[in-house]
Order: sequence, then structure tokens, then C-alpha cells
Amino acid sequence: MGIFDAIKEKALGQFIDVIDWVDDARNTLVWKFPRGDNEIKNGAQLIVRESQAAAFLHEGELGDVFGPGRVQLTTSNIPILTTLKSWKYAFNAPFKCDVYFINTRQFTDQKWGTQNPIMLRDAEFGPIRLRAFGSYAFQITKEGAGKFIRQMAGTTPDLQTEEIVGQLRNIIAARFADALGEAKIPALDLAAQYNEMGDFLRAKMQPDFDEYGITLTKFLLENVSLPPEVEQALDKRTQMGILGDLNKYTQFQAANALGDAAKNQGMAGNMMGMFAGMNLGQMTAGNLGAAQAAGAPQAAVGAGAGVPPPLPGATPAINWFVGINGQQQGPFDTANLQTQIAAGKIARDTLVWHAALSGWTKAGELADLAPAFGNVPPPLPGA
Repeated sequence: MGIFDAIKEKALGQFIDVIDWVDDARNTLVWKFPRGDNEIKNGAQLIVRESQAAAFLHEGELGDVFGPGRVQLTTSNIPILTTLKSWKYAFNAPFKCDVYFINTRQFTDQKWGTQNPIMLRDAEFGPIRLRAFGSYAFQITKEGAGKFIRQMAGTTPDLQTEEIVGQLRNIIAARFADALGEAKIPALDLAAQYNEMGDFLRAKMQPDFDEYGITLTKFLLENVSLPPEVEQALDKRTQMGILGDLNKYTQFQAANALGDAAKNQGMAGNMMGMFAGMNLGQMTAGNLGAAQAAGAPQAAVGAGAGVPPPLPGATPAINWFVGINGQQQGPFDTANLQTQIAAGKIARDTLVWHAALSGWTKAGELADLAPAFGNVPPPLPGA
């Protein structure tokens, strides 16, 4: 090889004739073609693959943006680039230019969430705090590539998704809180509105993403949660609704316990003793109530139970029962009954009864109650 051939080969090596990018990573947004000190020769081949766009910048000024395909870099197919101040030779000579490749595929499964609870006023629970999280997907289109380069990438030679998702999450959280407050959907009905809210929020947030040349392609609301203490209260409320009649539930539990105890004789004896004691207590309480309703003296009711008889000379208390609107009410002591007479709740023809009477009697016919009716005027004639 002669000296002139060596000089020619070295000179040609300074010119770039193929510009392309093969993406090895899944999170690269923008990649700058490593031109170094080499110049791009006139007629060089630009290869832009599917899900890519290529932008030319000279001295920080954006030129043309190319979509997928093979392009020969000449004056005729780069009209904007040829108008820049540095192209005095109109591509007849090699030129220096920065080439940025933009990844235009969708970046999916991007997570978002509320860092702090959102304060809302719920129609059922009142003031509550809600947290929410979900996922979204975004894309940089060929039309938005230039704006993205200006607003987000700048001169960064290798921009990753991790460098911008923080800002995107902040936008989402702010807009979500505002939209959730305006929607005024009850907390218990939010789960039925996840899809509708996702579509509504995506449209509402798109203008903010447009400022960066980004398209929000999908927005998913996965969960809206209440504070733990409110969720526990809801769980209790749900349990009460499932149990329904507590008396029947108690009987059911007791029956199950007896069935389990039957398998263990020692346990069965203990359980039978416990239920016998419960039944005896219920019978005793029932007999005591019946005896009091019949006006029996407390000494008789409590005989053998450690209850002393009335003191000698003491007037035994009278338990009065009253029949009002066909319903039995009482017992009342004499003082209480006299108060109701004075208040007009018991009239002279109201039926009353206590243990010493043979049957229901009109209150006005009893000498014990006559003083109480002394201050109550009789009914008007003809009333």
C-alpha cells in the first residue's frame, strides 16, 4: 500500500457513512449516536428501525426528525437541516451533527401511588383518608420526539426511564387527588368505577404530558384503600350483617359445641354441667319475675336465697300494673302511679291491678288512689 493510499484510507475513516441504533436495554428513552470527532459524509445512510425515531441537532438547534426506514442523507431529503446556518456547502461536503435516537415503543407497567393519604368528605363515613395505587403506560411518538428532546432529554447522551418517572408520578398523584375530590363517588362505590375513572383521568392528565412530548396510552386504577382502623370497622360491620339473628347464632354455636363435646366424655360432662347451670339460672330468673309480677312478698320470693323478710311494722310495697290502650304496663310503686294520675296519663276509668285485688279495677274506684284524683277535675259533661 502506497503512502497516498494510506492517507486516503485514514481520511475516509474519519467520515461516518452508516448511522443506526440497536437497543439492548428495555428502559432506554433516548440514545445519542457516538459520533466523536468524525463527520457525517454526504450521502450517508440513516437506518431507523421500528419503534424508533431519529432527531438531528446542530449546535443545540433541532433539525429534522425521521421515522422508521432507511434514509440517504442528502440536501433533497433534509430540507430543514439544510437551512441551518452551518450548511453553507449544502451537503456537498461532510458535516458534523448530533444524532439522537428516540425509543417510540410503549413503556408499560409503570407504577404510581399516593405518597400521602388524600383527605375527602364521604357521604356515608364523613371525613376519610384514602390511599390509591395503580400502573400506567406512556409512549414518545415521532411527533412528540422533538419536544421531548427539548424538554426532557437536553444534551443527555443516554436517558433512562428511571430519570423521568418520578416527575410523571408527581403529576399523576396531584391530578388524581383533584379528580377524586371532584368526582364525589362514595368510598364503597369506587371499586365499581375503576375503569371509568381510569379513562377519565387519562384524558384529564394528557395535557400535562403533552408539555413533555409524551403520550399517556394507558392509566389503570388498581386499588383505593381506607385507613386500617376504618377497614377493621367495616369488617366488623360485615360480620354483623352475615351473623344476622344473634340469638339463633348463639344457639347454633352451642349445638356445635355439644357435638364436639360428645366426642370427649370429660369435656361432655363439663359442658352438660355448664348448660344445666345456665338453664337453672334462666328458670330461677323466670320464676322470680313471675312471682314479682303476681305481687308476692319479696320474702317468699327470696326464701332460701338469703333474702330477709320485711321489717316488723313496715308497710309492704305495692306493685301496680296499668292497662293502657290494651297493653299492660308496670310494675309501678304507689308514688309513681300518683304522679301519672296528676299528670293526666291515668284517668279514673283506667284499669289498674295489684296482688291484693281480685281483678282489674277502675282507678277512680280505689280508696288508695282517691286522694290523687282529688286535684284532678272530672270529665266534662257529655265528654
